[in-house]
Amino acid sequence: MARNDVTTEQDNTQAPTLGLAALIECLLFVAGRPLAVNELGRVLATPAAAVHAAIEELAAHDNGRGVMVQRFGDRVQLVTHPAASSLVQRFLGTEKRSPLRKAELETLALIAYRQPVTRAELEAVRGVNCDRPLAQLLARSLIEVTGRRETPGRPYIYATTLEFLETFGLRSLEELPPH
Repeated sequence: MARNDVTTEQDNTQAPTLGLAALIECLLFVAGRPLAVNELGRVLATPAAAVHAAIEELAAHDNGRGVMVQRFGDRVQLVTHPAASSLVQRFLGTEKRSPLRKAELETLALIAYRQPVTRAELEAVRGVNCDRPLAQLLARSLIEVTGRRETPGRPYIYATTLEFLETFGLRSLEELPPH
């Protein structure tokens, strides 16, 4: 058996041996939520470095497929390919949301490139109040509050979400265009 191949001890039948990348794909497929690398390592009894390598292998083979690996920090999930979004929306019967307004796009871009960031930091760059754009981006789950800054007033800290990556067809934040 190859080093990255795993079989279940409980199954005494002649089940095919699957590589680590294939097993991770199976877990991501059934999870229905993003999984942390350490969670995958624990379930598979595999070191995090091997899990990272298998995720890279899995991601390298998703070109031309209907699903792709999406990473967000230490979490990973399977998502449908952005090129199929209109077909998936039609199948699911979901309506397209109205496009983001200019203020929302500006605020989202600042958060994406400067995260983690506070409202005051956003307003210092934009020069205008960001309450409404932040509320709209939070409602769309494109951003989230990730904590509070340890400064006077303890302001909220904002960062992008997995929904942000899905909406813009990105696998990870590293795919953002250079600014």
